Amino acid sequence: MSGRIGGPPAQPPTRAPNPGAHPAPAIPPALPSHPAQAYPDHLRDAVERYLESLRFSSGGVRAESAGLEEAMRYSLLAGGKRIRPVLALATASAIGRDPEWVLPLGAAIELIHTYSLIHDDLPAMDDDDLRRGRPTCHRAFGEDVAILAGDGLYAEAFVLLLSSQEAPPERLLDAARKLALATGAEGMVAGQYVDVAGTAPPGPDGLRRLHELKTGRLIAASVECVLLLAGLEDAERMHSFEAFARELGVLFQIVDDILDVTGSEETLGKHQGSDERLGRRTYVTEFGVEGARELASRSHARAREALTLATAGEGSHGTAELEQITDFIATRSF
Repeated sequence: MSGRIGGPPAQPPTRAPNPGAHPAPAIPPALPSHPAQAYPDHLRDAVERYLESLRFSSGGVRAESAGLEEAMRYSLLAGGKRIRPVLALATASAIGRDPEWVLPLGAAIELIHTYSLIHDDLPAMDDDDLRRGRPTCHRAFGEDVAILAGDGLYAEAFVLLLSSQEAPPERLLDAARKLALATGAEGMVAGQYVDVAGTAPPGPDGLRRLHELKTGRLIAASVECVLLLAGLEDAERMHSFEAFARELGVLFQIVDDILDVTGSEETLGKHQGSDERLGRRTYVTEFGVEGARELASRSHARAREALTLATAGEGSHGTAELEQITDFIATRSF
């Protein structure tokens, strides 16, 4: 069954070379996942262990689809900050739930995020050959297998969520619907289309709208789906959590745009300047580096303010981990 949890995961099988694939260079280790800034590493470690335990094929198709699973796990287990699932676990902690309760949800969100990265890197999209310090999926396995690996990860995310996440059925369906909306034609994919088609309205509002869809919706879902699973009924707190999550998504993108210009390939784990190369609108192209840094500072303050409102009063169980994530996103260097 997809999402099966067992003992130490076996190494994925070796895939026969794909004649249509680009020759893959020697694969270096994944990027270090521990940031220098304060970060809830205990939550990230829990997410990492859970992701490593996942398998995506069984029974009669295991042998035939071994190469597909290898490609899926190659990208999924490439390291990284795991911001979205860690955010989900930290949200559970902030409302008094065991963080590991939402590991299936957090992992499902990371599967979707990984699918989006695989497809973003394809030649028809961003045409990148480096991700997290190693060759992108299509460079290692070929474009055909990379497309299928992304498709598989997206489907398996919902199998995992619906089969492994503990919650009353109606709440589970609400969370699944929220996640689907956040990543489909009214969310992440819509934002990707607006980006490649250049249809965002001019000015700062149009740019913010683009990134609210492309990046912000999935980050926001990492918070909002936890609240739906928990059945949070305080409308005011729900509104404040949603405002926090939306602002966090925008903050992440502003900093990402700055790092695309100021970061190095070594620290980013990918080629610098890809947005400029593709002629994409970013906070740096519209406001300059210093202007983007000022916008990031304001966005950081708004996110912290919304978090304070969300966790005030009864039912609050500490926000240290959410504060750490917020501050890390604002000050990260990769």
